[in-house]
Amino acid sequence: ALSYSSIAALACSMAICFTVAFIGARVTTPEIPTWYASLAKPSWTPPRIAFPVVWPILYFLMALAAWMLWEAPSSPYRNAALVAFAVQLSLNAVWSPIFFGRHDVRAGMIVISALVVAIGITILIALQVDRTAAVLLVPYFAWILFATALNARILALN
Repeated sequence: ALSYSSIAALACSMAICFTVAFIGARVTTPEIPTWYASLAKPSWTPPRIAFPVVWPILYFLMALAAWMLWEAPSSPYRNAALVAFAVQLSLNAVWSPIFFGRHDVRAGMIVISALVVAIGITILIALQVDRTAAVLLVPYFAWILFATALNARILALN
């Protein structure tokens, strides 16, 4: 059975990750039919419906991973994994306001490239702490790699 503190930690992890998701969606959603629709995009751009389906799943997996890392026995690797997770989540949080909010595709490319590195580092450190937590971040990493390619192609086309 989960302890009260463990349940509270899980709720906190969910709240933090889904707050980032909410902020991103608030900035992104109004720009989809207007500014984003006006951009030249590659043929392999996912349909609009993919994003509101994929992102909640990824944020849920991220929150579970963060919680598992938090619950792991204290160690330098655990602390480093939590710091790396916070760094990648911060980069995630600023990408939408930069790309969609400021319409800055080039700065978005810089941020998402840093995000790829930060997620990779987070996974590598998390492997030393909790393999399942690290594996839970792999779909997110794959999606961000795809999003990076999309951002790069949009930059090249516009």
